[in-house]
Amino acid sequence: MSKPKVFEKPNGFKDYLPEAVSRLRAIELNVLACMRSWGYRQIITPTLEYYDTVGLASSTPNERLFKLLDKRGTTLVLRSEMTAPIARVVASLLKDEPLPLRLSHHSNVFRAIEEEAGKEAEFFQTGVELVGDGSAEADGEVVALSIACLKAAGVRDFKVALGHVGFLNGLLEAGLGGRPEEQQALKECLLKRDYVGYRHVLRSIDADERFKAELEAILRLRGGREICRDAERYAHSQAAQESLRHLCEVWDVLDAYGVNEHIVIDLTMFGNFSYYTGLIFEGYASTLGFPVLSGGRYDKLLATFGRPAAATGFALATNRIMEVAEDDVRERPHRVLVLYDRKHRAEAVRTAMELRNRPGFEVESRFVGENAANGLKVQGYDEVIRFL
Repeated sequence: MSKPKVFEKPNGFKDYLPEAVSRLRAIELNVLACMRSWGYRQIITPTLEYYDTVGLASSTPNERLFKLLDKRGTTLVLRSEMTAPIARVVASLLKDEPLPLRLSHHSNVFRAIEEEAGKEAEFFQTGVELVGDGSAEADGEVVALSIACLKAAGVRDFKVALGHVGFLNGLLEAGLGGRPEEQQALKECLLKRDYVGYRHVLRSIDADERFKAELEAILRLRGGREICRDAERYAHSQAAQESLRHLCEVWDVLDAYGVNEHIVIDLTMFGNFSYYTGLIFEGYASTLGFPVLSGGRYDKLLATFGRPAAATGFALATNRIMEVAEDDVRERPHRVLVLYDRKHRAEAVRTAMELRNRPGFEVESRFVGENAANGLKVQGYDEVIRFL
């Protein structure tokens, strides 16, 4: 293997230059402030976790985990998402805290990638977890909060798609019970939005033609609250019926929040984490083909850590949001350059320090030698003050 060149980085990792960092931090701070205003308190978990606990519980595919060994030979992982680490904290350090708990988080997470251009191995997430409330009210709250956070981040044109894993699971189990491989093949196609592949798998399945027609018809179950009514004809199992009822309740909660203009029901959605147990949702900006927001209900994960509790939450992909956020998410600072020579140092430094105490000011001071003052060129500043 050839030695990396001096300026090379591992695939999937990137540098953020000052302007990008400024935008990223503005998005993060605005979103965290929004979460705080809804009663969510921020916590921070370690970058490294044990593979046998958080690593296995995270549901990130094993081949996508970054693993390393500590000096005792114990396998560790770089955190691949934040839900499992927070579940660990809720079941341990916060085990005596009464439920429900409202927690927020912001961290970089890591997932190994294949050698493909454009894929990210490290990215930033800002999200919340609502632990201890299994109601439609709780689901509606986190979806409404996710919409408020997208707006706080500067995303203006977006939609949030709602689905329910119970509907699809109930539908598939009713017609393909005892045939997990075929069920999984259909789910994977839906997860990838590969509808051509989905129809191909359907044609290859040995099943009742009416049932296969219903499975194809669900591809059209996308829209407003009427989708709950339209889907009833396919909900032959109790699980599918209960899922639809819950979804309709969540819609009504969101109606009370006044955010349904941003909501689309999509019953073909299937969450990319196996710990999802109920409502799932994704947010899409109009100019991007991949989600900037994802979340859902995961009522069984906390039991893995010894504290069974209902839970729901979401995460924003803050680095992706940078691509679509409007510039007004960040108030442009007033940039000042203070130039001075040795004779005027004290006056210049005092002025710079006074200006730095003003909100919205960024002040840079620069010593200029006596012989360098003539012909000095400066640009990119709103104001230049000379003590020469």
